[in-house]
Amino acid sequence: MPKAPRFGATTITALSQIRRELPHQGRWSATAQQQVLRKLDRSYAAFFGRMQRGAKAGFPRFKPRARYHAAEFRVGDGLTLRKSGKLGFVGVPGEIKVNWHRALPSVPKAAILSRNAGKWYIILHVEVAPVERASPDRVGIDIGLTSLVARSNGETVARPNLTKRNAAKLRVKQRALARCKRGSKRRRKCKAAVTKLQAHIGNARRDNLHKLSTGIVDRFGRIAVEDLHIKGMAAGMLAKPVNDAAWSMLTDMLAYKAEKAGCELVKVNPRGTSQTCPMCEAIKPKLLSERMHPCDCGCTLDRDVAAAKVILARARFQPGHGCQAPS
Repeated sequence: MPKAPRFGATTITALSQIRRELPHQGRWSATAQQQVLRKLDRSYAAFFGRMQRGAKAGFPRFKPRARYHAAEFRVGDGLTLRKSGKLGFVGVPGEIKVNWHRALPSVPKAAILSRNAGKWYIILHVEVAPVERASPDRVGIDIGLTSLVARSNGETVARPNLTKRNAAKLRVKQRALARCKRGSKRRRKCKAAVTKLQAHIGNARRDNLHKLSTGIVDRFGRIAVEDLHIKGMAAGMLAKPVNDAAWSMLTDMLAYKAEKAGCELVKVNPRGTSQTCPMCEAIKPKLLSERMHPCDCGCTLDRDVAAAKVILARARFQPGHGCQAPS
């Protein structure tokens, strides 16, 4: 079995020599070029790793310029923050105006410049000191498809179902794209229209999840969620609604916002949470179509709320309160 080659340090050393021998390479950031080589290294390492495990291994595909939408920089090497509030990039004359969402809490160390639907975005990596959260309130959260979030206190949040709401518009634009001749100007315009609509759907989804996760972290100091295998669920018969709900994005947002706010986030075993009674802990099997939880002990609750109560009961919070990094 072939051994995975490593490009890493050797290739980056060769890059330094190339930059010295070819003066025009100084137009570009060395950090951005190094990150491209590191991505190539990781792709081939993963490919040979899959081969060694006997798994199905797809050879790394060449990525043309049209599909390369992001570049990584180190602040001070290829990217500078000007006192005017604008950005400076190596190889780009003048300064670039930025619409800042908020003030920076500290000096950034690295950044990712990305392009999406004809618009440019920059993500700055900064260090934020965690704070002490005094709120002792706790909550169990069940994420689902009927209700995007059900809380153990009985509150539910409906899933926006953005994919279905925009399906008709997307179908029209995709059919117009399919009728175009490859390489034509009209195809480029139709492709840009599809990309713009997809970006609008993605932005609406992220905006909704940001507001939802921020509201949870602001109210509760201790949060319990299920440790779901979301990737496996997104590949099954419910792939479309699971991907539309973006459970993984929601849990990731809760994780980093809870750590920043000093909340404690605990992930529990999801096995049987929707089949267990929160009062007597009896197992009550239910079909997916059954949305209520009736139990012989007299407990009758919304199925998702009952699961959220079970999740909260399974959580093992640390004594006291304060910053607790998610596992």
